[in-house]
Amino acid sequence: MGVKLFAKPLVASLCGTFLKPEMQSVYRQITGLTRHRTVVFTERRLHPELFPFEPLVVMEKPPPALRTKRRKQRQRGNFIRRFYYKHLLKQWPPPEKPKPPAPPPPPVYDDAYNLVDLLRRHRPQLAHVYYGHKAVKYLPMLRRWGGPVVVSFHGMDVMSDAYRSSDPATLQEVFDHARLVLARSQSLLDRLAELGCPRGKLRLNRTAIPLGHLTPAVRQPPAEGRWIFLQACRLIGKKGLPTTLHAMREVADVWPESRLVIAGNGPMADEIRALTAELRLENNVELLGWCTQARLLELYRQAHLFLHPSETTGAGDREGVPNALLEAMATGLPPVATFHGGIPEAVTHAADGLLVPERSPRELGQAVLQLTRDAGLLEKLSAAAAASVRTNFAAERQIQALEDCYEEAVDPG
Repeated sequence: MGVKLFAKPLVASLCGTFLKPEMQSVYRQITGLTRHRTVVFTERRLHPELFPFEPLVVMEKPPPALRTKRRKQRQRGNFIRRFYYKHLLKQWPPPEKPKPPAPPPPPVYDDAYNLVDLLRRHRPQLAHVYYGHKAVKYLPMLRRWGGPVVVSFHGMDVMSDAYRSSDPATLQEVFDHARLVLARSQSLLDRLAELGCPRGKLRLNRTAIPLGHLTPAVRQPPAEGRWIFLQACRLIGKKGLPTTLHAMREVADVWPESRLVIAGNGPMADEIRALTAELRLENNVELLGWCTQARLLELYRQAHLFLHPSETTGAGDREGVPNALLEAMATGLPPVATFHGGIPEAVTHAADGLLVPERSPRELGQAVLQLTRDAGLLEKLSAAAAASVRTNFAAERQIQALEDCYEEAVDPG
């Protein structure tokens, strides 16, 4: 008698886009599951060469729902009845017989995608929706499916601007319906509680960082003051890039051979170039654009410090824990960052990096200069940064915690 093998539980991973280049952490999470298997449902697929994955289904927009039109039927008269009431009883119109209640019209579903059919066909144990604004969009379909739902928030999706008045549901409805609500940092969990999510549903789901290819090396001061400072990020408001450039002006006055390398692209690229010219930093700043993971790894190895002065934007956009910050620390790059969002959960000031207030270019510049002048502190923070990331953000530990959340959501008792 053979041994019967049971398949791992199936999770449906719902992503609006699979995937943008900056969404490496989502890919690592989906491909890193060990106790579960997953199928991806997405509105559109991008960069399959960067993010190969199967099974993946691109959701389809169904044809417009057929709506049943109820026609008012004309009452058909009866000659004898009409003569009797009209001419003999002189009572017209005749008294109406009570009518049986009309059957309810068939339900009409105006689904944006064929998600309900896909869920019923694949029969996952639960659905994991990546990003809160997508959960708002998919919620009516998820309700009709009826299975347990987990929603994860990543940073920008706690902003009010991420939600439109035309959305079919609200964020509070998502909180009410979801079994569990995940976020990348404690600061995001606190923000979700402020927005109305019951704290009993909130779970910490830190970024999973694979560490095998990130070999740590203790940083030493370079010869002849040829410091290399690195910032790797999307060129958007919350990354604090103008603060970095203003701080670099102060650093370059002390170390004229130093360089700031900015790896990334985004809507602020022209603004960054213009500010670089205005501050006369053309010889000290290099804007590389988007870089592959292999190129980023090379940059981490070459640099001496990692800068990430994140700030909350006027629209309320804020960081969780930036992936690039964790990767850089794992290679031994000491970070100089800000007391912002989830960053203090990854960087302990004066223990494995230095933190300064948001929008403080002078303090950022002084922190950089402090490390360039103190080789002992540079070495200490370098070694501690690599160790702390391995303790707190190793991929295996975080994916295990995610799968624990899946099992809790399926069987909350």
